[in-house]
Amino acid sequence: MNKEYIIRVMTEEDYDQVKALWMTIKGFAIRSVDDSREGVSAFIRRNPSTSVVAEANGEIVGSILCGHDGRRGCLYHVCVREDWRMHGIGKQMVVRCMDALKAEKINKVSLIAFTQNDIGNAFWKTIGWTKREDLNYYDFTLNEANITAFNK
Repeated sequence: MNKEYIIRVMTEEDYDQVKALWMTIKGFAIRSVDDSREGVSAFIRRNPSTSVVAEANGEIVGSILCGHDGRRGCLYHVCVREDWRMHGIGKQMVVRCMDALKAEKINKVSLIAFTQNDIGNAFWKTIGWTKREDLNYYDFTLNEANITAFNK
């Protein structure tokens, strides 16, 4: 197999291939609203230069959703197709995202990896990222039922 690829900025038009890639990744989960075509398109419009894909022979073989809130960057859904792993694609995509964040004056980046994603967690440890033990991550889904229950 020819292992030549390019890393480029992700566009809204990449959605179908990116979602298909996500569906092949073990230890990975997507959310129906945030990871829908509309959700990803809104994310890319808000962060037009920071998300990336790895493309080989017209196929997307890796992707990262990357954005920031003006203070801290975050990587979401970092993945490389199984038959394209161990060629430096993941690391090169991360570097490309970090460079894009630095260009926007962002000085810190974080990510979330599912605890059962052994391959992903090993990757982050190997490339020098620090697992935080000093905080808990909390999530709250903004829908009418949850907001009403919270407000009682």
